[in-house]
Amino acid sequence: MRKRFVWLLVFAAALALLAACTSGVAPAPAGEGETGSAAAPAAGEGEAVVIHLSLGAEPPTLDPNLAQDTFAINSLEGMFLGLTNINNETEEIEPELATSWDVSGDGTVWTFHLREDAVWSDGQPVTANDIEYSVKRAIMPETASPYAYVLYIIKNAQTINQTDTSAGSYDIDSLGVKALDDYTVEFTLEAPAAYFESISSLWTLRPVPSWAIEEYGDAWTDPENIVVNGPYILTDWKHGEHLSFAKNPTYFDADNVQIDQVEVDIITDSFTELALYESGELDVAGDGPGTFPVEEMDRIKNDPVLSEELHIGPRASTTYVGFTMTKPPFDDPLVRKAFSAAIDRQTMVDDVVGSGVPATQFAPPGIFGAPDPEVGIKSDPEQAKAWLAEAGYPDGEGFPTVTYRYFASTLEESLAEALQAMWAETLNVNVKLEAQEWPVFIAGINPDTPLEEMPEMWRLGWGADYPDENNWVYEVFHCTDSTNYSRADCTAADEMAKQAALETDQDVRKDLYAQVEELMFGEEVRAAPYYHRGYTILTKPYLQRAYPTFAPVNWDTWRVEK
Repeated sequence: MRKRFVWLLVFAAALALLAACTSGVAPAPAGEGETGSAAAPAAGEGEAVVIHLSLGAEPPTLDPNLAQDTFAINSLEGMFLGLTNINNETEEIEPELATSWDVSGDGTVWTFHLREDAVWSDGQPVTANDIEYSVKRAIMPETASPYAYVLYIIKNAQTINQTDTSAGSYDIDSLGVKALDDYTVEFTLEAPAAYFESISSLWTLRPVPSWAIEEYGDAWTDPENIVVNGPYILTDWKHGEHLSFAKNPTYFDADNVQIDQVEVDIITDSFTELALYESGELDVAGDGPGTFPVEEMDRIKNDPVLSEELHIGPRASTTYVGFTMTKPPFDDPLVRKAFSAAIDRQTMVDDVVGSGVPATQFAPPGIFGAPDPEVGIKSDPEQAKAWLAEAGYPDGEGFPTVTYRYFASTLEESLAEALQAMWAETLNVNVKLEAQEWPVFIAGINPDTPLEEMPEMWRLGWGADYPDENNWVYEVFHCTDSTNYSRADCTAADEMAKQAALETDQDVRKDLYAQVEELMFGEEVRAAPYYHRGYTILTKPYLQRAYPTFAPVNWDTWRVEK
C-alpha cells in the first residue's frame, strides 16, 4: 500500500533540498541603467545553475496522456521518462526507462526490460505497472486522450478507444499491454510495425502516477500535487505568465544533471522575446514552433554578436492551412484547390517567415516515405482563379465572407495577414481573421466542435514524433484513426495510408505514400501545406546544447560553461 505519510515526508525533504539549492543564487534582473547578462547563470561551486527560457503559448495541459502540442511536450520531456529517448545529438533511439527490449520473430510482441533504480519524486519505485496503467488510461474513451490514435497499433486499442460508452462497454484488459513483473512490460501489436520503437519514446505512453491522479483528479499536475520521475519537477505555474522547474533530487541520474533550475516565461510576442534575449533576461530565444520576425533576421545576421549566437537548421515540421471540409463553401474541392494555389509559398518563406522552404505536400524531406520531388498543389494564381470560377465564383463573385482562425502570436499574425492579402488579390474574396489564445484555439477546432462554431479555415502545423510517413498522413489525416480536424470522409487515400502502415516492403510503402500525399493534398485538398519550417535559435555562448530536427529538447543534457 502506498502510504500517504511516507509521501509527505519524502516530498517535504525534497522541497527543503530544492529550497536550499535555489535560495539566494538566482541572478537578479538588470536594474535601471544596467544592460548586461542578468540571465547568465552562476556556475561557481555551491551556486545553483539557472537558465531562462521562453514558451510561445500556455501549455493546455501537463498530463502526458492528454498532451498533443509542442508547448506541453517540451515541458513534459523534462518531467516524465519514456521507455526510450530520441538522442538530441544523433536523433537515434536510445534506452531511457527501458534498458533493453526484445521483438518476437513475427514482429508483433515487444518486451521492454526496465531499469530498477528509477523512482517517483515521492519515493515510490517506477514499475511496469505504472506503464500499463498509463497506456490503458490513454486508450480508455473516457480519458479523451487526443493522441490515443498514435497507439492504435497496439492490439485492440482502436476498438476500445472508439467504443461508444453510452451504447456499450469494453474490456480494458484485452488491450495489448501487460506488466509481466515489476520491471518487464509487454506490448502486443495488431501487426508488425518497426516504427513502434519510435512510438515507445512518446509522452502518451509514459508512466504516470495512478495514486496521485486518483487522489487529485485533474489537479494532479498542479505544482503542489505533481509526482514525476524525470530530471525536473514543476515547482511553480503562474498561468499565462511563467513556469518554474527544479532539478528532481530523486531522478536516477541526478548527479549528471548540471542545470538546477529552468525558468520559463510565456511570451507570445517574438519582438518582446528577442528584446529580452538581447537585454540578457533570456538565455535562449526562438526555440519554439515559430521564428523571429523576418524584419529582424537581417539585423541579427549582420550583428557581430548576435550572428555568432544564431543557429539555423531544418525542422521536420510543416505549417498548413486546414479546411473544414463539411462547411460550405469549403465542402467543394475546387474551392479548396483555389485557396491552396493562391498561396505564394516562396513569398511566405522569403518575406514573412525568413526561414524554412516552400511546401506543397505534408511530409518534409528527411521523413521516410516523403515524395521526392514533392507532390501537391503549387502556387499558381491563374489556376487558382480558374478553379474558383469552375466552383461557381468567377473573380470571387458571390463568394461569402469566410473566417481564418489562428493562435495569437506575432508570427502567426503576420502569416495570417499575408494569406488574407494573397487570397484577396488573387481570388477577390474577403477572409476575416480571428486570433485566439492557444488553449482556446486548439480546443475550438476539435472534431466534436459543432459545425456552426467552426471556422472555414484554420492554422495548424505538425512536427515529427518519429521520421516516418505513418506519423504524418496516417496519424494526422486518416478519416477514422486520427483527430481528422478536416472532417474528411473516408476515401481510397485513407485505405492506402493504412495499408502502407502495415506493409513490410519499404519500396511498396514509399509508392503508397506518394499516392496518398497526392490524393490528400493535390486532389482532395484536406489541407494546404505551404512551408516546411526551419529553426532560427539564439543561444548564449555559455550554454552548450543540441539542436534536434524533430525530437523534444532534453534540458538534462544541456551544460553551462562559464
